[in-house]
Amino acid sequence: MLVALPILIPLIAACAGLAAAGNRPLRQAFALLGAGGLLAAATVLFARVRTGGHQALYVGGWPAPLGITLVADPLSALMVLTAAVLNAAVTVYALGDVDARRQRHGYFAFVQVMLGGVCGAFLTGDLFNLYVWFEVTLISSFVLMVLGGGRAQLEAGTKYVTLSLMSSALFLSGVGILYGIARTLNMADLSERLAATAVERPWPVTCAATLLMLAFGIKAAVFPLHFWLPDSYHVTPAAVTAIFAALLTKIGVYAMIRVFGQVLPPGPYLSGLLAVIAGVTMVMGVLGAVAQVHVRRILNVHIVSQIGYMVMGVALLGTPDPATRRLAVAAAVFYMVHNMVVKTNLLLISGAVRAMTGTELLAGLGGLAARAPLTAWIFLISALSLAGLPPSSGFWAKLGILQAGFQARAWVLTFTALFVGLLTLLSMIKIWNEVFWNCLLYTSPSPRDS
Repeated sequence: MLVALPILIPLIAACAGLAAAGNRPLRQAFALLGAGGLLAAATVLFARVRTGGHQALYVGGWPAPLGITLVADPLSALMVLTAAVLNAAVTVYALGDVDARRQRHGYFAFVQVMLGGVCGAFLTGDLFNLYVWFEVTLISSFVLMVLGGGRAQLEAGTKYVTLSLMSSALFLSGVGILYGIARTLNMADLSERLAATAVERPWPVTCAATLLMLAFGIKAAVFPLHFWLPDSYHVTPAAVTAIFAALLTKIGVYAMIRVFGQVLPPGPYLSGLLAVIAGVTMVMGVLGAVAQVHVRRILNVHIVSQIGYMVMGVALLGTPDPATRRLAVAAAVFYMVHNMVVKTNLLLISGAVRAMTGTELLAGLGGLAARAPLTAWIFLISALSLAGLPPSSGFWAKLGILQAGFQARAWVLTFTALFVGLLTLLSMIKIWNEVFWNCLLYTSPSPRDS
């Protein structure tokens, strides 16, 4: 039952929050209780997996592969715990950031539904239910994106839901092909059956893997399927943007790691395609960020660039060396957790900047380091970590990815990752200089000087 609690607690909190829609203190209390309950359940589950190994729940008593299976292993338990920690932080932040009208229309309830879907995606043991939890996440995140009813929000929501429905169609097509081949969708069972089938019938397996890669690529916002993200995330409150950045794209990367690491190890064709996608995603994302003049848009486009590093780790799963594959997947997971924490922090700070100044345009900002030194230092530490400077978590995450790239002799991809790291540092310095530092360097002349 412990495995199901990270799914049940948010869904119960969502129902309670909707029932208390007319009572602001009560719905906020349910939101905090839901976030705290999820954090407690995720912590206990992670500790249980650490000490007792894998935890499994066969829903309805039906054993695998016949029934629905929820599985908590070190990877899924870590992702659930990270999501719970970030949800708790963003929930507290949202009490002051999200306006009363959005709260009254169900903001906290739909966040809880989204968290239930995210945890379900992390914990499911079969591909069809991964699709189901993706849809739960899609519906709730679409509502959160358009909540407030602005024209820009509706336009962004339309792009988001259109691409997500395309992703769902591709996902179902890939799942259908795999079921036709193996007659099962349980991930553990699939990995055993496809090991022999991939040799006998390689093209259907490759076709299914390609469809799943495209579906997960849309969710993860890789190039050229990323254009919905920069146009969508900046129109929502900072709390919504932060929880989206932390979770929505990461479930796409998680699905890649889970499926291509456990079920369908990428062959030379798929591995090469993923490597090209990873490199181009890094470059296009960071170039787009350098060209922006809006704090949150810079940070949003950087989400795309950073996803490229994680996909690079997935691409390196195609290398024949087992030690390199282990390093690649470990580095990709570490990079994902690091990015979830750092990116959430930076986006919450962007909301604080807007609250203090009324704008996020770089031209209208400057000198905040004097007014809010603690905020400035927190931003600087997070920004340098995103860029990968030592001794931050970003440095160790990028070091692992680069080391795996060098071991796999993926020279072009690895040097691309190094180059993108330098441009990331440039764009972070750009925000720091324009938002926090600029007016400290240049002061207006006094009347006596003139």
